[in-house]
Amino acid sequence: MAEGQTSSQPVSTGTDRAGSVPAEGYNNKCVFCRIANNEMDTELLHRDEDICCFRDIKPAAPHHYLVVPTKHVGNCKSLNIQHVPLVKQMVDVGKDVLQKHNVTDLTDVRFGFHWPPFCSVSHLHLHVLAPVSQIGFMSRFIYRLNSYWFVTADQLIELLNSKVETH
Repeated sequence: MAEGQTSSQPVSTGTDRAGSVPAEGYNNKCVFCRIANNEMDTELLHRDEDICCFRDIKPAAPHHYLVVPTKHVGNCKSLNIQHVPLVKQMVDVGKDVLQKHNVTDLTDVRFGFHWPPFCSVSHLHLHVLAPVSQIGFMSRFIYRLNSYWFVTADQLIELLNSKVETH
């Protein structure tokens, strides 16, 4: 059991309830699928049936968390309007984790995604950064607003909602 986990947290081996076949939406080559299924020594700050959250291994801010779906979902470029509720749920989990870690000023936070090909793991993951005012020089570039490589959660939701209008 990873440090910080309790026995009440669900533990999955990446198999279905019968334990014989891989669970739908699981990719054993994906590091985030493995983390979400408790196969890595990573402290999970949140885990439910749909979403999990853990600390970024290269934090850009005092609070830098990654919120990922427990089932494998491709990067943000592969999403469509049906994924809007998932993205909103990811943001809500990010806000909850921040509040559990005593971050109360939600005006000094950033929720966003790297736009392909500028993402290192091809499993949808929301970066939750706080306080934004304490992000270092290089990280300000990496998590820059209005760039080609990083979109906020609100921008992604707006883009996904606009897809239905164009088709």
